[in-house]
Amino acid sequence: MSSKIIILMGVSDNGKSTLVIAVFSGVSIMSHVNDSGFWLVGKYLGLTEKQTFKSWTVMTTILALTSFTIITILSLLV
Repeated sequence: MSSKIIILMGVSDNGKSTLVIAVFSGVSIMSHVNDSGFWLVGKYLGLTEKQTFKSWTVMTTILALTSFTIITILSLLV
């Protein structure tokens, strides 16, 4: 359904690229227990689940907000 809307709106290739990155930014913000990286980081660094959850949440939130900010600026320029 959304692909039909994008086609009807006539979104450029650059617009499609920024849209994909923006969607990824939102998806990554609260990935935790289902993400294998969560468990790898916790075990590799010797953290408890509580410590890993705190650090992983902060890290993914910073990553998502930073990438969303950058893509917002890029969408205004492209």
